[in-house]
Amino acid sequence: MEALTRLDHTLAEYLSHEQSQTIKRAFFYAEQAHFGQTRRSGDPYVTHPLAVANILAEMHMDPQSIMAGLLHDVIEDTGVSKEALAVQFGDTVADLVDGVSKLTQIEFNSLAEKQAENFQKMALAMARDIRVILVKLADRLHNMRTLGVLDPIKSRRIAKETLEIYAPIAMRLGMNTMRMEFEDLGFRALYPMRYRRIAAARTKARGNRKELVENISQQIEATLSREGHEATVIGREKHLFSIYQKMKEKRKSFSEIMDIYAFRIIVDSVDTCYRVLGCIHSMYKPVPGEFTDYIAMPKANGYQSLHTVLRGMHGVPIEIQIRTRDMEDMANNGIAAHWLYKSDDKATNVSQARARKWIQGLLEMQQVAGNSLEFIENVKIDLFPDEIYIFTPKGKILELPRGATPVDFAYAVHTGVGNRCVACRINNRLAPLSEPLQSGQTVEVITAIGAQPNPAWFNYAITAKARTNIRHFLKQQREEDSIALGERLLDRALNAQDTSIEGVKGTLIEAFLQTYNYASIDNLCVDIALGERLPTITAQQILGKSGSEDILGDNTISIRGTEGFMVTPAKCCYPLPGDPIAGYLSSEKGVVVHRETCKNLSDVRDTPERFVALRWDNEVEGDYTAALRVEVENRRGVIAVIATRINSMNINIEKIATGDKDHMFSLVDLELPVNSRVHLAHVMRRLRTVDGVHKVTRVKN
Repeated sequence: MEALTRLDHTLAEYLSHEQSQTIKRAFFYAEQAHFGQTRRSGDPYVTHPLAVANILAEMHMDPQSIMAGLLHDVIEDTGVSKEALAVQFGDTVADLVDGVSKLTQIEFNSLAEKQAENFQKMALAMARDIRVILVKLADRLHNMRTLGVLDPIKSRRIAKETLEIYAPIAMRLGMNTMRMEFEDLGFRALYPMRYRRIAAARTKARGNRKELVENISQQIEATLSREGHEATVIGREKHLFSIYQKMKEKRKSFSEIMDIYAFRIIVDSVDTCYRVLGCIHSMYKPVPGEFTDYIAMPKANGYQSLHTVLRGMHGVPIEIQIRTRDMEDMANNGIAAHWLYKSDDKATNVSQARARKWIQGLLEMQQVAGNSLEFIENVKIDLFPDEIYIFTPKGKILELPRGATPVDFAYAVHTGVGNRCVACRINNRLAPLSEPLQSGQTVEVITAIGAQPNPAWFNYAITAKARTNIRHFLKQQREEDSIALGERLLDRALNAQDTSIEGVKGTLIEAFLQTYNYASIDNLCVDIALGERLPTITAQQILGKSGSEDILGDNTISIRGTEGFMVTPAKCCYPLPGDPIAGYLSSEKGVVVHRETCKNLSDVRDTPERFVALRWDNEVEGDYTAALRVEVENRRGVIAVIATRINSMNINIEKIATGDKDHMFSLVDLELPVNSRVHLAHVMRRLRTVDGVHKVTRVKN
C-alpha cells in the first residue's frame, strides 16, 4: 500500500525504529477493526485513518497523535471500546481517540444542535489534551480532500461547516497551510463555478506577471546580497478563497486584486529582519501607515513577522513580509510546528500557551452559555479576530478584535472587572464605553462596587467573552426578578384564601409541582411573573379549588422600583410615584403599570384574573418618565430657553418634539425623568415662569 510506505518514510525522518513499529502495530489493529468496511468511494475504510496519520506525520507530530489518527474511528464505527484501546496502546491514545469521536449516541432536535454539541465535546477534550484538535483537523482535511464522492447537498453542508468552524480554528492555532487548504477545498465544494473561473483567471494572470515578479525578486536579492544579508525571497501567490473574499468584500475586480505583488523574505535572525526592513525601505518608497510589527507584538495565534507595503516601479504596490525561518515554520504550522523534536523550544511553548489560553476561554464561555447553539455562535464571533493591541495602565498588552470597545477590554482583563465597569479613560482622557479602540491606546477601566452590566452594552460589545457574560448576567438578573415578583403575586392570591406560600409548602405545593411538571417552586414563580400562568388560577389549583370566585380580595402589591425587568411602566399614561395605579399581567413584560384613570386599563378590568391591584411603596427608588406638553409663543429662541431651564434643574430631556398650534402658539412635547409627582410639579412650576410659555400640562394619555 503506497500510503503505508509513504508513512514509513516520513516516520523514519524523525522517529526511532521502536516508535515507528508501535505506530505500524496501531495501523494493523485499525485495519483489522475496520475489516469489511468501505468508504463511499469503494476503497477499504482503513485508507482514511491511514491518510489522517500521513497528514499528522508530515506535521512531525508525536507517536501518540499519529496512533490516535490511525484509530480515531475505531470506537465510533467498530465494536472496540475505549478500555480495550487503553490496554493495547495506553490511556493517552485512548483519551485522544475518545476526544475525537463524534456524539452519535445522543438524539438531537436539529443538525445545527448536533454540530454544536459535537464542538462542545471537542472543546472539553481539547482542554484535557490539545492534540485532540490536531487529530480532528487532520481527519477533517482528508474528508475535505475526498468530498467529491458525496452527493452535492451533503458536500456543501460539510464545506460550509469547515469554512465556519474548522478553517478559523486552524487560523486561530496558527496553522496557515492547513487553513488555506480548508478554505480552497470548501470554496470549490460550495461554489464550483466561481472556483473554476477564478482558478483559470489566476493561471492566466500568472503568465502575465511572471516577468515582473522575477525582476522584483532579483532586485531585492541583489540589494540584500550587496548589504551582506543572506535571505530567501519568495514571490507569494494569493490562494483562491482569499481572492474571492477580497473581490466580494472590497467590491473590486479580479485585475484590481491581482495588481498587488507580494513577497516573503526569510532570514536567519530577528536582528536581520529589522536590518532587511531598512534595506527594503531604501529601495522603494514605503506607503505611510502600512507598516506593522508582529515580531514585537505577535498575533493572538503566535504569528510573527514584519509587514510593510511599498510603491515599486511604475507605482506598482508591493507587499513584503520579513521573518526568520522559525517564524516561517510557525506561520505555516502554528501550534504543530516542532511539536516533537523541539518541545522545549520557547516559540513553540508560547504558541501552545496561547492556544491553551484560548481553549480555557472557550470553557469559560461554555459554562455561562445558555445552550450549545448559543455557545457555538459566540465561538464563531471569537474565531474571526482582526487584532488590535491595547495597553493596560501597567504596560501589559491585550489583543482584541478590530472594532472592540472599552467594554470588551474590561471583560478581557477579568469578568469581574467587566461586570463592575462604569467608565473608562483612553490615553488619560474620559471616554464613553461605546468608543471603538485603536491599536496602541492605553485603556484604564473605572469600576464601582455594586455596579452591574448594562443591557445597552449589547449594542457595542463585540467579543464573545463580553457578550456571553453580559447575556448570562442579565438572564440571571431577569430570573431573580421574575422569582421575586412571581412569589409576591402568588402570595397575594393565596392571602385572599387566608393562607400563604409558607402555608402551602409541603404536600400541597409538592403535589402541584409534580402534576404540572415543575422542577421547583422557583420555576413556577418565573412562569407567573412572565404571565405564562395566572396567580389566581394557580392558587386555586394548589388549594384544590375551582370556579370563578374572586380570590383577589382587596390585597394590593406595592411597587418599589427595584423589580427590574418584571415591572414595566406603561408608555401610554406614564405613571409616577404618587399616582393611583393598577396593572395587568402580560407575557414577557410581567406586570404593566398604568395610572388608574388610564383608558387602556378599562378593558383589562373585565378579566380579573389578569388585573392586578397596585400601590406605590413608601420608599420608591429610581426615575420614571413623565410627559409634558408646553404651549409657547412663536418667538425665536424660546425652546432653547426651556432646554436651559430644564438643564439647570439637573434633568435630561429624553425626547422633544415640536408642532404648530396656530399662527401665534406652538406646542412642545417633552419626556423627562422625574422621581415623583411632587418632583414633576416642581418642574412644571419652574417652566411656567419662562417668558413666552403660555401653558404647561401633563400628558395623561
